[in-house]
Amino acid sequence: MIEREEILDYVKGKFDTEPDYPWFKYPDYAVLRHKGGGKWYGLIMIVPRIKLGLTGEGSAEILDLKCDPELNSLLRSQQGTLSAYHMNKEHWITIVLDSSFHKEEVYNLINLSYDLTK
Repeated sequence: MIEREEILDYVKGKFDTEPDYPWFKYPDYAVLRHKGGGKWYGLIMIVPRIKLGLTGEGSAEILDLKCDPELNSLLRSQQGTLSAYHMNKEHWITIVLDSSFHKEEVYNLINLSYDLTK
């Protein structure tokens, strides 16, 4: 399990990224962008669990990351990963933050997403 603040601290330290909150309607949606060009490499959202096909009440916090298509198909078989929510499902993946997905793996996938979106 990984928390939003841990992700934001990691990207600040590693890539000097400050989250962008571009939508008035969704003030908690945080876009992670490259400095300079502004390309997205991540998106943190809070989405109703039912929209994600997850059991339980309420919402889940998720992280969308760009991913190599071959790795994407492998990752989707792991607990805590889904086809990308609101992104290209072949090239992006969703990680459910309150799942058992390991923190170090999330950091590695953030690094990969950053590199893939340069």
